[in-house]
Amino acid sequence: MIAGIGIDVTDIRRIVAAVERNQHFTERILTADEMKQLAELSDKRRYEYISGRFSAKEAYSKAFGSGLGSKVRFQDLCIVNNEEGKPFFSKQPFDGNAFVSISHTDDIVVTQVILENRG
Repeated sequence: MIAGIGIDVTDIRRIVAAVERNQHFTERILTADEMKQLAELSDKRRYEYISGRFSAKEAYSKAFGSGLGSKVRFQDLCIVNNEEGKPFFSKQPFDGNAFVSISHTDDIVVTQVILENRG
């Protein structure tokens, strides 16, 4: 049974500006495992990756019903890619399944998260 659905849209230029303005922005958003994957990407793809993770974590917090900062923080969530490149939650606080989809254009990232009770 579905426990929550969250969606988020993020402007990649907003994330680029945040990274350029604050040298610690990326470390605040991404976990160590996400940072490892980020290090392997080209410049353009790096901003898409950071924006996608930021947006997916926002979508997760909406599905979780709490918003970021109260019951769930950026570092409570880790989204890495499997060998085929599909993103998945390797770390998350919901006691069930969490599914994520990340898509982007040159300017915008859209993400969706579905939380499903185990059963």
